Amino acid sequence: MSYRDLRNFTEMMRALGYPRLISMDNFRTPNFPLVAEILSWLVNRYDPTADLPQDIDTEQDRVIFIKSTAQFMATKAHIKLNTKKLYSADGYAVKELLKIASVLYSAMKTNQYQQDSGGDVGSTSVEISSKAADLKACRQLASDITAKGAKLYELLGKEVELRELRKLAISRSVNIDQLESGVQESISAVDTEIQKVSHILDNSASDEANLEIKIEKKKAELERNQKRLRSLANVRPAFMDEYEKLDVELSKQYELYVEKHRNLSYLEHLLEEHNKVEQNQMEETESSLRRVQQRMLEAEKRMIQDDILGSNDMLVSSNEFGKPRDGPHVIGSMTGGGLSDEDTGDSDLSDSGPSGLELDDEGDEQGGMGEQEDDDDLGSDDDF
Repeated sequence: MSYRDLRNFTEMMRALGYPRLISMDNFRTPNFPLVAEILSWLVNRYDPTADLPQDIDTEQDRVIFIKSTAQFMATKAHIKLNTKKLYSADGYAVKELLKIASVLYSAMKTNQYQQDSGGDVGSTSVEISSKAADLKACRQLASDITAKGAKLYELLGKEVELRELRKLAISRSVNIDQLESGVQESISAVDTEIQKVSHILDNSASDEANLEIKIEKKKAELERNQKRLRSLANVRPAFMDEYEKLDVELSKQYELYVEKHRNLSYLEHLLEEHNKVEQNQMEETESSLRRVQQRMLEAEKRMIQDDILGSNDMLVSSNEFGKPRDGPHVIGSMTGGGLSDEDTGDSDLSDSGPSGLELDDEGDEQGGMGEQEDDDDLGSDDDF
């Protein structure tokens, strides 16, 4: 990239009316969006009907855009562009852009000169859109030239072998009989081919007639079936009245079934709730009965302990009362006569001991009876 090229390009773009200002620092680093915008603007300035891709977001889109632009300028304006330099989008791309800008700039200068000299502007303007047919013909001719060139290249490659065969054919004398026989064979082969083709045409005509007959038959069958369908659609079946009555009755029965099923579900739900409440009450009653039984058992235990303690106290007191005194007992009197039981008080003492023991035994028996009665009462509570 030279400073002069960059300066000339900026001046030409300003003269051509490019709407954006281009400075010399825009191409010091790669700037592909700016290059794509300038390239698209130049192509549209050259041919307003040009259809170029506008997507340049991805690498593949940029490559397609550069290739399509270079191909368009090569076919339309015969300007060969270097796609690698254009894709680099740096100072080297300015030289390629300058090729298009210089053509447009020179055309603009020529147009201005003709306007100044009073020439006809419309005679020099190039209308590519009006020559679309010529463009298609040129493209077809270019493709034909390419195909013919490839075929010519293949034939030229075989020229070394064909040269010898051609020399032998030229040097060999021509036999009229062989030539005539060859021509006759070719004619017979052509006649055979013609007969085959005519036979195929005759067969095709007969096949076409057969197909037309089949088509007519199918059409007639289709019409008959359509008429039958319309007649069946208009006829009311004999069981239709009964079907409608049964349908109405079925709808009523279904509504009744739904209502009963809903009520049954609700009653089952209420029964479940009632059973739950009764189960909870039974559990509470059982727990209260167990608590009462536990309290009664504890009271019975306390009563038994109290009775045992009372009986022990009575036994201790009776043993102290019936204990013999200390010292020898004197039986008799100073007179030497025996004493009767009435005169002595030992009889009372001796009787008090057994009597006291009997009382204790009776007290124990009474205590036992009391305990038995308490047990009977507890038993009755358990039964309760």
